[in-house]
Amino acid sequence: MIETRRTWLGGMLALAIATGATPARAEPPVVVFAAASLKNALDDASAAWSRETGKSARISYAASSALAKQIEAGAPADLFLSADLAWMDYLAGKDGISAPTRTNLLRNALVLIAPKDSTLTVELKPGLDLAKTLGDGRIAMGHVEAVPAGKYGKAALENLGAWDGVKGRVAQAENVRAALLLVARGEAPLGIVYATDAVSDPSVRVVATFPAASHPPVIYPVALTKDSTNPDAAALLAYLRSPAARVFFERQGFTVIGAENRT
Repeated sequence: MIETRRTWLGGMLALAIATGATPARAEPPVVVFAAASLKNALDDASAAWSRETGKSARISYAASSALAKQIEAGAPADLFLSADLAWMDYLAGKDGISAPTRTNLLRNALVLIAPKDSTLTVELKPGLDLAKTLGDGRIAMGHVEAVPAGKYGKAALENLGAWDGVKGRVAQAENVRAALLLVARGEAPLGIVYATDAVSDPSVRVVATFPAASHPPVIYPVALTKDSTNPDAAALLAYLRSPAARVFFERQGFTVIGAENRT
């Protein structure tokens, strides 16, 4: 059997040499680094792109802060999708992105969540006493100095006058999906995540939506990395900006920024 296989392979190699043909080489996938909150929508969008083009993408999800630092350190990413402008700005300052390809792609909202069976009610208004609502529990948030959702959440609580009362009772998570999981498991009675995260997990419910004016706008920029050499990366970026991808983002609750407002 082994000898037969060797004979077959030898024959194929001889045929390739005789005809000048070379074996087809698999094209490398587009390596995407994306904020954790994009997982459901981006998985669906990239799968649709793959079906249409025959190309593939490999996506790594984490906090935007961690991903930006990894790219800065030389991680071989082709495309970066951040959950806030600050970490894209950071990477731009390190000459880590292709500036002409940068665009603002999506908007999101910030919400307060609780486990689905919770009866807690909260009105998000100035003078909020969130510590009283928490009781002996803690509030789950992304790391408030690094993770975009955590930074937005801290800003919102400061704006409403509630931060000082809860700052010592925050369960800080490595990314927004980890904060979501703490609430879904009942390990925290309340959490601050994006509206799209709440949609993705039936184990939680939205208690209230933070007023848009209470925190900076939640904007997701995207760009090719400066060192990307994958010719398919630009095609994937173009697809994510196209009407064809809009349905996948809107299904998860994102607002797609119109082309006229992207810069």
